[in-house]
Amino acid sequence: MQTNKRWLGVVVLMTISCTLWVQYTGKERSCFVAGIFVLLANFAQTNAPDFAQLNLGFRLTAQDVLSLELKTWKYAWPLGIHPTNSAYGDPNTAFPEYIRGHGFALVYQRFWRKGLYAEVHIMHAWQRFVDENGQKIGNGFQLFTTYRLGYQIKLFHNRFFIEPSLAITHRLYPTKMPDGFRQQDDQWPRFLFGEPGLPVGCNF
Repeated sequence: MQTNKRWLGVVVLMTISCTLWVQYTGKERSCFVAGIFVLLANFAQTNAPDFAQLNLGFRLTAQDVLSLELKTWKYAWPLGIHPTNSAYGDPNTAFPEYIRGHGFALVYQRFWRKGLYAEVHIMHAWQRFVDENGQKIGNGFQLFTTYRLGYQIKLFHNRFFIEPSLAITHRLYPTKMPDGFRQQDDQWPRFLFGEPGLPVGCNF
């Protein structure tokens, strides 16, 4: 029964990466709300991120968008390991347990030719380090930046859209981690190249 509820959540909430557009009379400006509350990755057997995201934004022009991104997730492997790397999911490269992160990012999105866009995210993330007994053993903070290039594909007269993209992420400033976490994290770079993105949205 619990599994059925979770899959129903996938079907419903995967479509709620939605943008709500409010047009101002006589102005080419709009506000939007977007959310990604469930990802297929949340049902992974290894390193499920328990990920949720909410975006609140303001369209300055037809090309320029500013938004605030609220996000929570957890991870049990260093962020410097790409998911396609064989070390991802390897128990020998795992943290002692996991890190739970909560944060917010300031996002600038610029549309160029047609649907081509670039984004810069600057995220402030607070971390909670959890051991194998489920107990918190410390807190941390990191400044995390993302540089994303993508393309917006409009569907059904711009009622729906998808935005396939690739990103470079950079852990610009992490505070010191507890022992065990630090030793694993220090083995991997602070940059990650080729992080994929595929938000799905609906305009109103």
